[in-house]
Amino acid sequence: MPRLPFSASRSRLAAALAAIACALPVAAGAVSFDEVKREFRPSDTAVLDRNGELLQRVRTDASVRRGQWVVLADVSPALRMAMVLSEDRRFYEHSGIDWRAVSSAAWGNLWNTRTRGASTITMQLSGLLDEDLRRANSGRSFTQKIGQTVAAAQLERSWRKDQILEAYLNTVPFRGEIVGIDALSRTLFGKAPSGLDAREASVAAALVRAPNAKPALVAQRACEVMRAMEPGQKIDCDALDMFTSAAVQRRAFDASEGIAPHAARRVLKELREAGETLAPPSRQAAAGKEAPVRTTLRAPLQRFALATLQRHLKELRGRHVEDGALVVLDNASGEVLAWVGSSGPLSQAAEVDAVTALRQPGSTLKPLLYAQAIAERRLTAASLIDDSSAQISTASGLYIPQNYDRQFKGPVSARTALAASLNVPAVRTLVMVSPESFARQLRAAGLPLRESGDYYGYSLALGSAEVSLLSLANAYRTLANGGRYGPPTLMARPPVPTSAAPILDPRAAFIVGDILSDANARTRTFGLDSILSTRFWTAVKTGTSKDMRDNWAVGWSQRYTVGVWVGNASGASMWDVSGTSGAAPVWAEVMRFLHAREPSRAPRPPAGLVEAQVTFGPGADGNALEAARSEWFLQGTEQPLFALDNAGTPAGAGAAPRITAPADGTIIALDPDIPPLHQRVRFESEGRGVQWRIDGKLFARGNSAQWLPWPGRHVIELADATGKVVDQRKLEVRGAGVVAKSARR
Repeated sequence: MPRLPFSASRSRLAAALAAIACALPVAAGAVSFDEVKREFRPSDTAVLDRNGELLQRVRTDASVRRGQWVVLADVSPALRMAMVLSEDRRFYEHSGIDWRAVSSAAWGNLWNTRTRGASTITMQLSGLLDEDLRRANSGRSFTQKIGQTVAAAQLERSWRKDQILEAYLNTVPFRGEIVGIDALSRTLFGKAPSGLDAREASVAAALVRAPNAKPALVAQRACEVMRAMEPGQKIDCDALDMFTSAAVQRRAFDASEGIAPHAARRVLKELREAGETLAPPSRQAAAGKEAPVRTTLRAPLQRFALATLQRHLKELRGRHVEDGALVVLDNASGEVLAWVGSSGPLSQAAEVDAVTALRQPGSTLKPLLYAQAIAERRLTAASLIDDSSAQISTASGLYIPQNYDRQFKGPVSARTALAASLNVPAVRTLVMVSPESFARQLRAAGLPLRESGDYYGYSLALGSAEVSLLSLANAYRTLANGGRYGPPTLMARPPVPTSAAPILDPRAAFIVGDILSDANARTRTFGLDSILSTRFWTAVKTGTSKDMRDNWAVGWSQRYTVGVWVGNASGASMWDVSGTSGAAPVWAEVMRFLHAREPSRAPRPPAGLVEAQVTFGPGADGNALEAARSEWFLQGTEQPLFALDNAGTPAGAGAAPRITAPADGTIIALDPDIPPLHQRVRFESEGRGVQWRIDGKLFARGNSAQWLPWPGRHVIELADATGKVVDQRKLEVRGAGVVAKSARR
């Protein structure tokens, strides 16, 4: 049989392949261009502020690296030309299958001659869109190749050429995990696809043919593409080699970038936990873009807060401080307006979110303690509390609190004690309230204590429990809202309303806010010219934890609550950082920014408050303990004079009856070597006209009593002169066998 001419043989081969393709059934329900765009998902999610401004781009798909869908008009002409010349020169001429290339490839394979592949851009796209046609490591099977041919022909019948090229550029793998031209352009070249020049376009086109090849091979292929793009021009392939080597090693497209990384991760986590999808609405889906997540943050405020915190921490570098955090809440709605989780590049642990991390709050719990004591009528703002050396009996021994400056001020009013942040009066106040009762109040304010109040004991008054900056700031927001609690929110959705019933007496919340806004009351510790003083109304409290590990400033204005923490994520101690040099300057700057054009007025007193003039009796030096002033009282607790009694201890509302010993939860073990009748438990109390009850029965009268212990669990109650129980302790006596044996003798 005579051999056919080459051209005739190639024509017959193409015709045979066409007949096979036409004989195959057409795939049902071919995907449309709009469906492909709708199903496209970037590997990142855009997190926006309340007004739609981009805050953060967060990697949410770790399997691939995809950017946004790019329309063909936004792809540089150089890149479009390079891709067509490299992958499919007759792209605009064929109908999905380049039969000339197919026959050439088949003829070349027959004679072991290396030729260009016959796969067109349309055929490659069909393989990218259909998992059954996707190329395996060993290559495509014969059936897959035929199916790819049929799918390409179908795509060409239902799609325009510009749609095919656009979809191809957005779905083709380039290098490593990079898929699509947007991710490639931003990763390797640090720019949008619209800005790629001929050199960059040639490298991009070369990577399609050899995605994971060595840089030298990619550069060689890119040089060939450049020659095809610029025929007759001299191409410097050596320079292109150097450029390619540098480009393929770049990673300019960071995993996450923006000004609110911690808030972005938090809101995406909340969405996942709620089971909400991040699928885009139809309008955004048509554009092939992931639906952004809108938050309650304000981008300008977020930028200012971040810059202010970083600048201040740079100033504190010499004091061994590298971390900080800041949160701003809207008092009415609970919306988070700024969330700065770390100091960023200044930190050794920038990924740690210090807004939600648990740390010891120091003195910042005191406002909640005094508010509870005032609400329970154990104190008034004018009540005198003794700021002197104290040894308080506890189940584990003596607790001896100290003030920050190791000095004692003597009898001071509750207003002065709170505003000047005196420790000993706070502990004495907790003795009145009891640690367990205070712990319940803290939990009601949204502070999730890990242990019971009795576990922390009286150190709870000084912040021995761990809380987060977010929960602490929101507890202060509760004070700002007249004792009504509501959770904070980062999501741009209808906020959860505050509690209908206040968790704290609104009158007590008002009085505490009035104290924390009183610049004169804080002068004993902070001086007259304090950084905490603002030109507009604010209430603020600072705190420093044990060994100077944490420093806080939390306070509110008429509309906003701002919380700031500085310290070290590692827990290392700071050096010489006080309440006014650590977090307070940042707090003050953010407050000034918030109220640059917005007033802040003092709240109106709620019903049930009385404003009365008070005077204070003389101290040891003969002068009045404090200057006469007008003071706020819960109706029925007001009195005109606060003075010391004959023993020199505070009298009046500050001397409410209370048990000072034993401590709640005390366990008493009877000594088998001492006769039971000789073993006694001593009860001590403060207040006048008191009486003791044991398990509901009257036992003794007066401030001191001795009790013969009896095995079992007992409730010790202290009642006032009217018989009303004002304090109680629970204790347990062990040693029944010893007592029974001794009794028989």
